[in-house]
Amino acid sequence: MSKLFSVLPARLLLLPLLAIPGLWAQEAASAAAPAGTSPSYPAIVHMTAEQDHARTMYLLNMRLIRLGKDSDGDGRFPANYDESKANPFPTLPDPLILKGKKNEITSAKVWWEKRRPQIVEDFDREIYGRVPAKTPEVKWELKSTTDGTDGGIPTKIETLVGHVDNSAYPLINVDIQMVLTLPADQSHAVPVIISLDRATGMNHAPATVLVAAVHGASALGAKGAANATWQQQILAHGWGYATLSTESIQQDSGAGLTEGIIGLCNHGQPRELADWGALRAWAWGASRALDYLATDPAVDAHQVGIEGHSRYGKAALVAMAYDQRFAIGYISSSGEGGAKLSRRNYGETLENVTGTREYHWMAGNFLRYAGPLGVNDLPVDAHELIALCAPRPVFIGGGVTDGDGWADSKGMFMAAVAAGPVYRLLGKKDLTTASFPATETPLVGGDLAFRQHNGGHTPDPNWPAFLTFAARYLKEPAGANSNRQIAAATTTR
Repeated sequence: MSKLFSVLPARLLLLPLLAIPGLWAQEAASAAAPAGTSPSYPAIVHMTAEQDHARTMYLLNMRLIRLGKDSDGDGRFPANYDESKANPFPTLPDPLILKGKKNEITSAKVWWEKRRPQIVEDFDREIYGRVPAKTPEVKWELKSTTDGTDGGIPTKIETLVGHVDNSAYPLINVDIQMVLTLPADQSHAVPVIISLDRATGMNHAPATVLVAAVHGASALGAKGAANATWQQQILAHGWGYATLSTESIQQDSGAGLTEGIIGLCNHGQPRELADWGALRAWAWGASRALDYLATDPAVDAHQVGIEGHSRYGKAALVAMAYDQRFAIGYISSSGEGGAKLSRRNYGETLENVTGTREYHWMAGNFLRYAGPLGVNDLPVDAHELIALCAPRPVFIGGGVTDGDGWADSKGMFMAAVAAGPVYRLLGKKDLTTASFPATETPLVGGDLAFRQHNGGHTPDPNWPAFLTFAARYLKEPAGANSNRQIAAATTTR
């Protein structure tokens, strides 16, 4: 394959289309339904990511696709880390101008009734794909309840499974995995942060910064926060957290697009070009988790936030944008396809996301922008995804260039700035500045917030700043102060 690349200009991959038309039909014909299943159900079509990617290009009548950049900046197609070359398309789509019009809208009513639906439609059709008009019901089962202690704080831990109704296509089972941890001693419903990750037991690394380094955040004390996990920091506020397994909703691979919730809705068949990708699927699963939390009397359903890092940061932002029930979001190092402006040429680019390793996150139509179309042809950009979250608070974070340049913290900051006019239109406060702040400087005075930490590709250093920001919006139940004292005493021993 590398020899083929060498004869093509401008980083283009040539697709041998003549070999494609019968590919998935052959796979479907050769697949056998599991024993005991009805023969009336079509068999699951199994393809590799490369095969499905080629099929998608064929449906788009694409023969060429541009290749992505090398993250280290030293490969054959190095990523750009030179700020002077980072903004070839400085003019962004205006979130406050109706299509076909010239004047900026000045009414919140027009935003909600006309402009916002236009932006949603563009994201649905071109970027993340459409969720089916009707998706299967999810019935949650409480598998177990146990008592625990974390950071010296007593907890109640619920292990849950959301069984997705597969009666329309029994060949695929989807069981959503979630673990909910709540402070045990609270007498009233508490806020909860849903954390997206591949599995429910991940992201337990301790924080690597001192709370003292974050303006206004002193919940555990400096030594305590340096040793506290993000879970302990949440519990110290008197809140709970839920870890939601994305892999139990939809596999993180193009080879899995005919299974999981996407495959279940498509009866095991390949996607149409505007069908949803994994990011929308994970966001859909987060909404189903929120459905369950709304039934738990120990949870304040109006104060449920969402958090994700890297690819899960992308999904968390999508969930926040599409489901207005989420009260607040922490979007960490989400990069391209998340909070980073696609029109930026810095670190990760659109062409990386359209490659065989990541294309499944998006709608099939998205591939066109790495082929016959370019990034400046996108009808929307990341600032408008952030704007869809308005007027609710969103915290965007990332690491420094040396450790997290791939995610492009400045590109995410610029997107947050460009979303500001929508927040102001809806009576909220924007970032308050368009000047990129010094590393470790939290911008948490508005309803949009940002902080670039001094570490690498990790969400941990920004947790204290996010929780300080979140405390302006989420209630701290009675007893939170004692929780902090317990956690501080435990983590400083």
